[in-house]
This record gives sequence, structure tokens and C-alpha cells, in this order.
Amino acid sequence: MNPVDFLAEKIYDSYGTINRCRFCYLYTAKGVRLTDMYQEGGRAILGWGGSSSYTVLKDVLSKGATGSFITSHSFRLEKAVSTLFNSARKTFVFTEKKNALQASLLVSSKGSSFWKPWNDCDVNPAEIDCIIFEPPFASCEKLYILAVKEEVLDSEKSKLLEEFYSENKAYLSSALNAGVTRSVYNLIKALQERSEKDWFRYDTVLCKYWERKGPYLYPKVSKEKYTDFMLHCLSLGYVISPVYEKPSIVPYSCDEGVFNALKKNPFQE
Repeated sequence: MNPVDFLAEKIYDSYGTINRCRFCYLYTAKGVRLTDMYQEGGRAILGWGGSSSYTVLKDVLSKGATGSFITSHSFRLEKAVSTLFNSARKTFVFTEKKNALQASLLVSSKGSSFWKPWNDCDVNPAEIDCIIFEPPFASCEKLYILAVKEEVLDSEKSKLLEEFYSENKAYLSSALNAGVTRSVYNLIKALQERSEKDWFRYDTVLCKYWERKGPYLYPKVSKEKYTDFMLHCLSLGYVISPVYEKPSIVPYSCDEGVFNALKKNPFQE
């Protein structure tokens, strides 16, 4: 069983179904509020529910525009991504990370990079030829956006990239395209609002078990004991990353005392 399914089953076994999600909290059928630190591997880093990206999605769905045809929403993602990286970009959307990477290498073998928000990096994203990132839009389907600087696309590279993309592209309905586009704009706004002050406030508890870099938490617990640690956290109401190599995330703007249970019930490795 893969770790994500394992976590989902353990949540169900302990607390029943998840009936509602709001901000960084998951509300269960048994009336328990869980603090989400997994956040779908970062795709829910902007929070659950109440997001304008889902409002936009519902609005477009209500108009019935759910097919693969071109609508006015089909061209807006590129503008949002260009704004995010402060450079003119062509965008290509994939459902598999390896395909996004393979496509980027058709353009630039040395100028390709994976990017995630608030990840410390000395390189200005606007200077990177090809950027691959997951939009902050939490759905069952993973999406990877390849953002290529227009200035590096000559006719030969464009042809190679378009040929590869035609065979491997993710077909986004107009509604999903609109939701993903809004999530990128939401990310742009969040990048201006969230900073170190929003994460270090929980260090006294969290840094005993994780090394924190920005909002990302890398486990200090050994890999052999990590599953036990994950289950210990779950028993206290915390949903952390089920994958050792994928960081957990400091929940944004959660209650001051949300980690008191972990402080009072330390994990014994």
C-alpha cells in the first residue's frame, strides 16, 4: 500500500470520514478536528475550502463548460504564470512529473528547475528558462505546470515541445482551467502576505521533531521510526506527511495552542 493510501485508511479507522475541510483543519464524522500538516503534499498549502479558486470552478461548472473545447478561460493560465514568475512564459500542463521534466529538457538541459513557494533559493525564478511547479489547487489529480520563457523558444525547440506535448498533455476542462488559474493568482497574493513570522512562532514545539525551512518541515526522526511518529501525531490530531522524503508544512494561521497536545505527549523514539 502506498503511504498516502495508508494515511487515508488510518484517518478513517481512527476518526471516520472527513466531512468538511476549512483552512488548515479537517473535520471528521466523529466530530474531531484534525490539523492538516500534509496539505496534499503542498497542493493545499493555501488552505482548504473558502478559496476563490473553488468559487471560480463552481461558477464555470454552472455554465456547463466542462469539455475539452477552447473557451475564454483557456488563455488565462499563461498570463497568471507569467505574472507569478515576472517573465513572459508559455505554459504546458501535465499529469505526470516525469513528462513535465522530459518536456523541459527538450528546451534547456541546464536551465530547468523545480520550484515551490517559500523555498529558499538564491536564483531569481525570472532568470530560469524552464520552471516546473504544482499549482496550489488541491484535487485528486496531480497537475504539473511547465513554464517556459518565451525568449528561449526558437522554432526548432517549439516544434519539438509541441510534438511532445500533443502526446502527453493534460486536458483541462474550462472549469478546471479557471480554478487552477485563480489558484496561481491566490498564490501570488499569498507570497506577498506570508513570511517567516507566520512559521517560527511554533518552533519551540515543532523543531524538536523537524528541521524547518520556511514553512517546510523536514523530519529529524529516523526513517525507521517515521511511521510510528506519523501515527503518534495522528493519535494527537495532527496529519503529517506520510512520505519521509516529502516535508510536512507548518499550518498557516492556526490556533496558538494547536500543538499543546504534542508538547504534552512527546514522541519517544
